Amino acid sequence: MKSILSRLALTVPVVWLVVSLVFLLIHLVPGDPILQMLGDGATAADLTALRHQYGLDQPLWLQYLHYWNGVVHGDLGSSIRLHDTVAHLISARYPYTMALTLTALGLGLALALPAGILAAVRRGRWLDQALSVVSLTGLSVPGLVLGPVLILVFSILLGWLPVSGANASGGRSIDWHYLVLPSIAMGGSLAAILTRMVRTAMLEELGQDYIRTARAKGLSETAVVCRHALPNALVPIVTVVGLQFGALLAGAIVTETIFSWPGLGRLTVSAISNRDYALVQGCLLSIGLTYVLVNLLTDVVNRWVNPRSRD
Repeated sequence: MKSILSRLALTVPVVWLVVSLVFLLIHLVPGDPILQMLGDGATAADLTALRHQYGLDQPLWLQYLHYWNGVVHGDLGSSIRLHDTVAHLISARYPYTMALTLTALGLGLALALPAGILAAVRRGRWLDQALSVVSLTGLSVPGLVLGPVLILVFSILLGWLPVSGANASGGRSIDWHYLVLPSIAMGGSLAAILTRMVRTAMLEELGQDYIRTARAKGLSETAVVCRHALPNALVPIVTVVGLQFGALLAGAIVTETIFSWPGLGRLTVSAISNRDYALVQGCLLSIGLTYVLVNLLTDVVNRWVNPRSRD
C-alpha cells in the first residue's frame, strides 16, 4: 500500500506538467493565434473581442491560474468553430476512442499471449520461425498502410465489413462490425510487439532453476508453463502494455481519420485543421491525462501480478 501511495504522489507533478504544457500550447503557436483562428479578413474589433474571450489580454500568470481553475471545474472553454463547450464535445467523443483503444488492446493481447508462449515453448522449430516472420511483418506494416488495405479487401472487394463510421443509424451506439477493421489496424502492430516481448520473457523464465525443479517434481509441461513460468513472465509484459497504451492513443488519431471513426483522435485532427486551439488544448489534455492514469493503473497491476514488489 505504501508503494502505491508513493506512486500516486509521483503522479501529481506529472499531471501538473501535462496541464502546464497544454496551457502553453496556444502561446507556442508562431504568430498571433487569434489572427490565425479568424483569418486575415478579421477586423480589429473581432481580434480584440476574441482575445478577451480567451483571456489572452491578461498577464500570463493570470491566464495560467484561470486555466487551472477551469481544468479543476471541468471548464475547458468553448469551440469557436463548433459553437459548443470543449468539455461537451470531448465527453461525446471520448467513449468511442476508449472503445476502439481497448478493443485493439484486447485483440493484441489475445493474439500475442498464445503466440509468444508457443514460440518460446517451440523455440527454434518451424512454428517459432513462422511466428517470428509474422511478427516482423506486423512490425513493418504501419496502421497508415494497413488501414486502407483492410478497407480495400474486406469492405470494397469482399463487402463483409463497413468502410467507416461507428453504426449504420448515425446514433451514438457502437455496432461491433464497425469496430472490427479499425481495431485490427490498431491492434496488429501491438500484437507483433507483444508477441516478441512474451517470447523473450518466457524464454528467460523457462531457463530459470525453479522451472527445472518443477519439471523434476514431475509436473506436466502445461503446468510448468502456465502456473510457474507465465505469471513471472507477465511482470515486464504488463509494463510494456501500459506504455503501448499511449502509442495506441496516439495511433488512434491516424486510424480514426482513415475509418472516419467519431472519436477523440478525429476530433483532434479536425480541431487542428480548423485552428480551433481551445478544442486542441482540450483533446490533448484528455489524451495526456488518460495516459497518466493508465500508467498509474499499470503500476498497481504490476504489484498485484508480482508478489515480490508488494509491501
